[in-house]
Amino acid sequence: MGSLGAFLKHPDDFYPLLKLKMAARHAEKQIPQVPHWGFCYSMLHKVSRSFALVIQQLGTELRDAVCIFYLVLRALDTVEDDTSIPNDVKVPILKEFHRRIYDPEWHFACGTKEYKVLMDQFHHVSTAFLELNEGYKEVIEDITKRMGEGMAKFICKEVETVDDYDEYCHYVAGLVGIGLSKLFHAAGLEDPADDYLSNSMGLFLQDLKYEENSVKAVQCLNDMVTNAIIHAEDCLKYMAALRDPSIFRFCAIPQVMSIGTLSLCYNNIEVFRGVVKMRRGLTAKVIDRTNTMADVYGAFYDFSCIIKSKVDTNDPNAQKTLSRLDSIQKACKNSWTLTANRKSYILKNQSNYSAVIIMFIILLATILAYVNSNRSNN
Repeated sequence: MGSLGAFLKHPDDFYPLLKLKMAARHAEKQIPQVPHWGFCYSMLHKVSRSFALVIQQLGTELRDAVCIFYLVLRALDTVEDDTSIPNDVKVPILKEFHRRIYDPEWHFACGTKEYKVLMDQFHHVSTAFLELNEGYKEVIEDITKRMGEGMAKFICKEVETVDDYDEYCHYVAGLVGIGLSKLFHAAGLEDPADDYLSNSMGLFLQDLKYEENSVKAVQCLNDMVTNAIIHAEDCLKYMAALRDPSIFRFCAIPQVMSIGTLSLCYNNIEVFRGVVKMRRGLTAKVIDRTNTMADVYGAFYDFSCIIKSKVDTNDPNAQKTLSRLDSIQKACKNSWTLTANRKSYILKNQSNYSAVIIMFIILLATILAYVNSNRSNN
């Protein structure tokens, strides 16, 4: 749950972290007993604990469909990423993967660690897939087909231009957003979404790819962050149009985490020296606080302010970055939801918290967690 030093620096992280830990335990207890569904949800926890928590926002039927959608695309990605597979073997598999998911006997040895387990026992995923409603299966098949074809295209083609990069990101990330929107509609919970906005939702979550450490590399990183935040306003429009509260939280939490991560990465040389990601306490806060569109506007405004404070006027893309951040902040302000008493993600001076009080809070919260855990077990 983090170090004592982190608690002393960010004392208000503790309660959200405690809630997150309790939610994680609850999610693990909800893993189905049926073997193939048990495998799918257990694997989901192994390949992405954060997504396994966020998916709990959804109702059972849609949650099952999204779980399988995620695992199918993870498996497809595992094939693409495995450099030991010859291209003449890999390309046909990528192109045919949407058909393989209908075969409960099919599996393919590739990947490492938990991804190897996913591929070796992929028949569990196929078995679960076949139990989904037809509307869900059609969406998953269609997106898998389009993504597989796009991946195959770029196996044989280098990413050399910005247009190439944008096209590749559409295949591996934008299509995820489009597919999720179609699943929401298939569930009868949301209206059909504009593919352009859905694509932006997926692209905003795309991981950045970094070059080696140098001044030029940092400038390249900043350019990629700038390229990512162009999708922020589309994301705000998409989320504002959602009707179902569970789908809203499922979509909003990762988007807030995404802009939070971008605010950490921008102009940050540490990106090239190790892993840069949101601290667990901040992640817990995002999950705890993201309940309404007002919360999203507030988070996007705060994190865009953090990015703006880091912009170096000597950066080649500084003016473009500032312009896009201004647009995000204007959209947030125009929502008329940025109240003075809202909770902010911008770190303020917390020196008024004494170590004794913090230790007391930690001790009390730990005792309460222990008591609650025993009650749940009994």
